[in-house]
Amino acid sequence: MPRSENPPQMETTSERIERRTNELWDRLRERGVEPDFRDHRTLRSFSLGEVAEILGVSGSYLRQLSIDGLGPTPELGTAGRRSYTLRQINELRAYLASARPKEALKFCPRRREGEKLQIISVAVGSASTTTSFYLAQGLALQGYRVLAIDLDPKGSLSKMFGYCFATMCFPSRPRSMYGALSYDDNRVSMSSVIESTHFDGLNLVPGTMELEIFERESWKRFHNEDLKPPDASIGMVDALKEVEQGYDVVVIHCGRGSFLTAGAYEAATGVLMTVRPQWPEIASMTLSLYPFSHFVSLIEKAGRSVNYDFTKYLVTRHDPRDVAQQEAVGLLRDWLGDDLLTATVWESDAIRQAWMKNRSLYELSAGEVGRSAYEQAMETLNSTNAEVMDLISEVWGRPPMYVSRASRTAGKASS
Repeated sequence: MPRSENPPQMETTSERIERRTNELWDRLRERGVEPDFRDHRTLRSFSLGEVAEILGVSGSYLRQLSIDGLGPTPELGTAGRRSYTLRQINELRAYLASARPKEALKFCPRRREGEKLQIISVAVGSASTTTSFYLAQGLALQGYRVLAIDLDPKGSLSKMFGYCFATMCFPSRPRSMYGALSYDDNRVSMSSVIESTHFDGLNLVPGTMELEIFERESWKRFHNEDLKPPDASIGMVDALKEVEQGYDVVVIHCGRGSFLTAGAYEAATGVLMTVRPQWPEIASMTLSLYPFSHFVSLIEKAGRSVNYDFTKYLVTRHDPRDVAQQEAVGLLRDWLGDDLLTATVWESDAIRQAWMKNRSLYELSAGEVGRSAYEQAMETLNSTNAEVMDLISEVWGRPPMYVSRASRTAGKASS
């Protein structure tokens, strides 16, 4: 059978494979068919009771608003049960902020003029992907405009949002921070690497194997052109400045790359370190503080100040029934003081089941994982997020309100 073309002479195997790949991509684009690497998931609607808890109002008040035709029209299910999409919840926020201006910050917490963008880098550690995932979604549920950035070349956070191309390279366009940080003419605008998610108000910069290319290019420049990590990391700062007007909070899920990590630490206004309350894990976390300190010192030596609004530690995968773990948590509190968040995220079958489904508990109903386990896990997750949101409020000069609200909600759940 004759071949349709004669490949270039002296072509290596890898070059031949790449050429054929590019040809196929070109043919697909000509036909308007380009593979889609998202699963196009949707977010469930939230019951009236859930919406009341999220907004901090009573269910009867929301029900009366619906009866009076005020705010968005909820979907009516069996027995007249009302439910709202996240977009409708945000519409409710705007309505309530307008109708009750004295409580506008409660309903619509987006940053005001003069309040700086909060950039929280979640360092690599125990359950750091889960922490980034739940923090980004929890902030979005509370009405913040959130950008999540995955710096893991394996795309561990991206997969949780339904993006499945972490191990692939793309000839069409960059799909990760590599595009916004590239050293050559391949650099693109920050906005062009931002993808939507199924959470209203929450966008994502996925993590792909392109990030490995950035690390390799950075190391090459480091050895051949006297490049320093801070020289590369300033690109992260500049990239985020391009889009800062569109967001209130950026959550950066750090990978293990040196130059990308330096960028995450330089861009950050706050850093969150996770630790499991077991001695080997605590030792591992403590060792990770040395490179953290080293990166910051390199940035400072380059003449750029690093003044975080907060550096906090979070205990994750905590079994409160384990005596040894309780002792470890107690010692961590003695050693770290106020730098350790009060809330801990408990080891949970519900969180694990959700993880196996590539979902968060915010996306699932209690019946899908067991009500008791669901409510217990949600209490610890919401309490953790509440502390972080109060830290943000403090930076913006606002009174704290989330921890107290989470405590009231927990009281209702346990009563």
